[in-house]
Amino acid sequence: MAEIKIAVDAMGGDNAPGEIVKGAAEALEERREIAVTLVGKEDLVKRELDKYTYDRNRVEIVNATEEIGFDEPPVLAIRTKKDSSIVVGMNLVKSGQADAFVSAGSTGAILVGGQLIVGRIKGVERPPLAPLIPTVKGVSLLIDCGANVDARSSHLVQFAKMGSIYMENVMGVKNPKVAIVNIGAEEEKGNMLVKETFPLLKECKDINFIGSIEARDIPHGQADVVVCEAFVGNVILKLYEGLGSALIGKVKEGMMTSLRSKLGALLVKPALKQTMKSFDASQYGGAPLLGLKGLVVKTHGSSKSLEVKNSIIQCIAFSEQKINEKIKEHL
Repeated sequence: MAEIKIAVDAMGGDNAPGEIVKGAAEALEERREIAVTLVGKEDLVKRELDKYTYDRNRVEIVNATEEIGFDEPPVLAIRTKKDSSIVVGMNLVKSGQADAFVSAGSTGAILVGGQLIVGRIKGVERPPLAPLIPTVKGVSLLIDCGANVDARSSHLVQFAKMGSIYMENVMGVKNPKVAIVNIGAEEEKGNMLVKETFPLLKECKDINFIGSIEARDIPHGQADVVVCEAFVGNVILKLYEGLGSALIGKVKEGMMTSLRSKLGALLVKPALKQTMKSFDASQYGGAPLLGLKGLVVKTHGSSKSLEVKNSIIQCIAFSEQKINEKIKEHL
């Protein structure tokens, strides 16, 4: 099996470089087929790496002296900070020195860098961000969740096609069900974008389009690919995350109210822990920016080592299944 080389932005995110380097070390320990290139300030990265035991033959540090902050204008930052960890990491993908790039850094800079440096696959109008979200049936792909807030109907049709390819080949879902986010199940419901897109998706012969999906049905896993423009997708994703953590907090609080509830908590703890784990978004890695010539994965700015590790491991199936080639064929 060929080694998969993954460049990781060691300086991106709220917990860099500590949690990023820790996640990379954990990924190396878990999967033998990957090699990691940590991109960032060499002295800081090396100091963190020294805390762990890892296969030194599968780790490289590429020095990058600059960082792009969350508050910087993305286009200007990408064009002027040529030695930033994001720009250097994406150039590794562009030149073929890395198969993928993972970053918890500025979303705007990653979106701009992905298009300007890595480049779009010919025929792709707008690359979408597509995270996996937990449902009672497993996971669904939410596409788009943050890249294109003013999308057109033709963009959403491409999102549906790319999402289907991803779910079928990376997640192993045969003939994945595709639905468009709407405010009702009826075809005539929705805003102008949804009304324009619905008949186009209906006409698509290469996807399994099942119609509209209301937000309340998303957690029940009624669709494998959930299509929307980025404003709606980002609201869904953030509400999902916020509600999940709030509910877990309230359940824990309720279990500590009396001696009886504490005893009950001890009995249900193993089963509850497993259930909560399945609804933890960090288990599923980051959001790939689909439709680029190389793989770019955006993970949460607040990512801890678990999410970083899973974002790195996520790149293996994407690379092995040649998702970019399949998107190119279909579009």
